[in-house]
Amino acid sequence: MFTQKALTILIGAFLMFTATAMQAQKYTLDVKSSSIKWIGEKVIGKHWGTIKIEQGHLIRNDNQARGEFRIDMTTIKIDDLKDAASNAKLLGHLKSDDFFNVDNYKLSTFLLDKITPYNPKPGENYNYWVTGKLIIKGITNEIRFPAKINFDERTFTAHAEFTIDRTRWDVKYNSGSLFSGLGDAMIYDDIKFELNLKGFAN
Repeated sequence: MFTQKALTILIGAFLMFTATAMQAQKYTLDVKSSSIKWIGEKVIGKHWGTIKIEQGHLIRNDNQARGEFRIDMTTIKIDDLKDAASNAKLLGHLKSDDFFNVDNYKLSTFLLDKITPYNPKPGENYNYWVTGKLIIKGITNEIRFPAKINFDERTFTAHAEFTIDRTRWDVKYNSGSLFSGLGDAMIYDDIKFELNLKGFAN
């Protein structure tokens, strides 16, 4: 009797696992339709630009999601500096060891661990908290931000605006929180990002 009962439980668990697995839907990021914008601010102004996502995917299972997005750090662009020489000088500095050390850390990665319901404030249209691990220069930190995510059978779209403290990833150059006496050369620790993502079901 015990054996039959145990077998019944095992079969039931297997069927539940199979049903759950069948509900999972994988989406591959359309990198051409997706974008990341960034803004960095200092005492006497700010700079902004874009960076490209190399590849990414998202797996949805009922109301949960997980995924991986790889960001190509070599594609950093500065959009506000129109003078070619000034643009190239700052771009070289951003790619140097003072900031993102692109020669040694070509990729940054965001590992999406989970999404949870978000109760939007007045004027917001976000519907999920996004929690995951952001890896920059080989350093991993958890981040969490609200996002608007829509799924259907064929596509997903996501929009989010959030800020990270760059010093958590050892990007310390002219940080006002770490160094004194910087004057107008001080650069704020926060980097703002705006994400617009689109993917298609596999």
